[in-house]
Amino acid sequence: QVHMVESGGGLAQAGDSLTLSCKISGRTFNTGGCGWFRQSPGKEREFVAAVTWSGYGTWYGEFMRGRFTVSVDNAANTVYLQMNRLQPGDTAVYYCAAKAEDGLWRRPQNYNSWGQGTQVTVSS
Repeated sequence: QVHMVESGGGLAQAGDSLTLSCKISGRTFNTGGCGWFRQSPGKEREFVAAVTWSGYGTWYGEFMRGRFTVSVDNAANTVYLQMNRLQPGDTAVYYCAAKAEDGLWRRPQNYNSWGQGTQVTVSS
């Protein structure tokens, strides 16, 4: 069973940068990839970014506007989400998730394994 643990969240000010990490264990498949989602109170879980395990394929939510970068380090079994120029609207719990199938990266229901989430709070 795939086990995922997020870290790197915290408090930031508008304009700051944060890098989230997702440590993955138990993965036995090389197809599919890892997605990042976020959720704030009263809102649905929102797609942030996704990357294939090879690192060659990446997808981003429309609100990214070039501010976020997703990457994978298979040697470290870790997926990263670099977040730049943070805004108060980025405040949310950020989750990483894994799936073994390609395609439909933006739909959370297509992911099989989830981490517990890490809180990101951005003040103005």
